[in-house]
Amino acid sequence: MTKLYIVIPCYNEEEVLQETSRRLKEKMQSLEQAGRITPDSHIVFVDDGSKDRTWEIISRLHQEDPLYSGVKLSRNRGHQNALLAGLYSVKDLADAVISMDADLQDDIDAVDGFLDKFQEGAEVVYGVRSSRKKDTFFKKFTAESFYKLMNFMGADVVFNHADYRLLSNRALNGLFEFKEVNLFLRGIVPMVGYKSDVVYYERAERFAGESKYPLKKMMAFAFEGITSLSIRPIRMIITIGFAMLFVSIALLIYFFVQHAMGHTVAGWTSMIVSIWAIGALQLISIGVIGEYIGKVYLETKERPRFIIDTFLHEDQEKSGVTEKNGK
Repeated sequence: MTKLYIVIPCYNEEEVLQETSRRLKEKMQSLEQAGRITPDSHIVFVDDGSKDRTWEIISRLHQEDPLYSGVKLSRNRGHQNALLAGLYSVKDLADAVISMDADLQDDIDAVDGFLDKFQEGAEVVYGVRSSRKKDTFFKKFTAESFYKLMNFMGADVVFNHADYRLLSNRALNGLFEFKEVNLFLRGIVPMVGYKSDVVYYERAERFAGESKYPLKKMMAFAFEGITSLSIRPIRMIITIGFAMLFVSIALLIYFFVQHAMGHTVAGWTSMIVSIWAIGALQLISIGVIGEYIGKVYLETKERPRFIIDTFLHEDQEKSGVTEKNGK
């Protein structure tokens, strides 16, 4: 049997937590009755500095049933760091850990498939959407463009996979060998390199509340992932620079020939367009390079990615834990 922990990051999820906890409890009970997981398996909710009653609900669930555990961050650190905090808290407690969102869009029944693949020897199992039939055209286009852009820019991610995955204890400890502050999980997990497999599932509509990833955040998330995992944008700037150099040489030859033939060239339009184009390219280039320098700056500070305020887990409660000074 597998000692299984399910880790769920939460930010302002008071509207869905009751239903999420109920459905997950039913799934854990059925798996235990089938002899697939041990009785000391757990569901771990991670409160990412929520402003509503999320932590109050998590605390009550823990008091009513030891199946539920809770991790409370000292402040909001974002979805990826909240997920990391949950994984860090349980990395020495479980045989396998499944991460999923709290909004019930991830198919809970896919957990059976994760366990099948794990028992067959997979150390990492990715939950991948089988289709996007329920998405609007705009949502489907932007989401698929996100994955294609990430891979084109050198960030090796699994297509149509978010953060619904299983990690074995071995893979989880391998993940925490990556010490950088800007840890982009969707790109880092494939770098762990152990045997992996895929489980396909149909993603449902959000049970309640609003999406925490509108288009603006999705674009920022993609940019964060690209600059955390790849230097291809810098190489593209070099390529564009050389291309513009060759274009400039070609234009210089063209205008020299025109001048030798006695043709006058007004020049205003081409000059103004060139000035603005080169100016824009310079600003973009400085911005991209600055982003990388900023990441180096953050890495040199070695600030913790998260600080755990409270860890509710059976009879042991911890507080003031960071990824450096506590387990």
